[in-house]
Amino acid sequence: MPKSPMISMLIAALVAAGCMSQAQFLASRQPTAIQAAVSRGQFEMNCPSATGKVLSQEVTHPALQGPIVQGEERGLFTIGVAGCGQRRVYQVFCPMGGDSCTALEGQTQ
Repeated sequence: MPKSPMISMLIAALVAAGCMSQAQFLASRQPTAIQAAVSRGQFEMNCPSATGKVLSQEVTHPALQGPIVQGEERGLFTIGVAGCGQRRVYQVFCPMGGDSCTALEGQTQ
């Protein structure tokens, strides 16, 4: 019987290792979020040399949560994009279950 607890602990360790912390999730999505904001900013500002910088980041929880409705957590990045004498700030959402991010309309600074 000594093998059974060891197998259970091994399975628990593997499951825990497979879960991503919020900090790891944000770190893994940051390059994609920056690219989404920079691409949109370069287009909107007509400035191919524009660059981006993360101003803030957090994990947001769905507004509706219940036994039937299950929303998905998302990374919310605030990214400043500057170039060609212009600056804009974009809110970028990255769903936890996907690989892409969406930049919302920027605010001119």
